[in-house]
Amino acid sequence: MSKNIFIIFFPFLTIIACTSVKTQNTAIKAEQGIDGYVFKISGNLMPMPGMTAPKPAGLATTVFIYEMTSIKDVVRIDNSPTYSVIYKKLITTTQSDSTGHFSVHLPVGAYSIFTKTGNLFYANLFDSENNIAPVKVEEGKITKTVIKADAGATY
Repeated sequence: MSKNIFIIFFPFLTIIACTSVKTQNTAIKAEQGIDGYVFKISGNLMPMPGMTAPKPAGLATTVFIYEMTSIKDVVRIDNSPTYSVIYKKLITTTQSDSTGHFSVHLPVGAYSIFTKTGNLFYANLFDSENNIAPVKVEEGKITKTVIKADAGATY
């Protein structure tokens, strides 16, 4: 009789135990990081009467996420938004899809985001302290961003 009780209740207890562990892991895991799009913008975008700007196309590319990077932490090509060397630590890379969408989970912190044009890194945004393409990740939050790769555009 005790053998039959063991056979009936052991699988039941195992299922209950596994289910509660799953729930605990899901509750503990907070999603945080960066979610964004990379758009390729090119051509003549000078404002003209009767003309509307073309919709930017998503760009499938590698997105490089570095610790916060200042203009002093790179080798810049002239005054362009391209850089041959970044002296800060590379945190991770991710790939954007054909629509330009990318998503990456990161710890809380401040980061700089770059793409590549040929052999050069590209980022065209700065904050007031000359940090390049800054993005801040906060506890339990997803930071939204848009990267405009507009090296081929005329404004």
